[in-house]
Amino acid sequence: MGYKILSKKELCPNQYEITVYAPHVVRNAKAGQFIIFRVEENGERVPLTIADADKTTGALTLVFMAVGYSTKKLAQLNAGDELVDIVGPLGQPTHIKKYGTVVCLAGGYGAAPCYLISKAFKEAGNKVYMIMGARNKDLIFWQDKMSDACSQLYITTDDGSMGEKGFVTQVLEKIISEEQVDYCIAVGPMPMMRAVADMTRDKGIYTEASMNPIMVDGTGMCGACRVTVGGNVKFACVDGPDFNAHEIDFDEVINRTKIYKEEERKRSENCNLLQMAK
Repeated sequence: MGYKILSKKELCPNQYEITVYAPHVVRNAKAGQFIIFRVEENGERVPLTIADADKTTGALTLVFMAVGYSTKKLAQLNAGDELVDIVGPLGQPTHIKKYGTVVCLAGGYGAAPCYLISKAFKEAGNKVYMIMGARNKDLIFWQDKMSDACSQLYITTDDGSMGEKGFVTQVLEKIISEEQVDYCIAVGPMPMMRAVADMTRDKGIYTEASMNPIMVDGTGMCGACRVTVGGNVKFACVDGPDFNAHEIDFDEVINRTKIYKEEERKRSENCNLLQMAK
């Protein structure tokens, strides 16, 4: 039995939202956790952070960018089609509690998991700022949902086509200069998360980053997702994905994510050829 896709839509160029009927996943899902899916038999196992979970209907919402073979195959599916399997929820939930003032920083499609995270912090009684960043306005999505999930939403774009021109760290610096910030969490590209950690380290603001390194089995058995945190080896799939950003060896993680770039390129090109042949 597969997992039926209930809906699918393109949020912005090459970025999609799908809802899948997966009541057993949704039943126990919490902010910050992820799932691993396979599009087809013998397909690779791909992790995606849970973007939303409707415990009433059993609908699991996922947001992804079609950049590799499996995500491009997923983008070819539509409502009514099925995924071969979904495993989850996996990983440790984000550490939700009442800190005071919380800032959630979302880069690119990292905005999707920040919805549940921000919502949970707000429900816990925090004042929550959300800062969404992207290259341009065409890559910004879920503005209304994000506004509802936080106390105040900021949008930044590299080219200034929407919100403030620049990066999420510029808005973070402004917020820090105006009031006390008690906790930050960054979700998105590694360079962005490292920049956030560098900014908050000397200011004594506890900061976590959601790690998305290479991942295979998702249960801590293969060791592919290992990261060094505070000099100790951790596995993002079972110990994370959220870690103290000030203790993460970002250089190591970034270098390891480049290992299979050539294989990914060839596999992606094969997917493009298969799509053109249809």
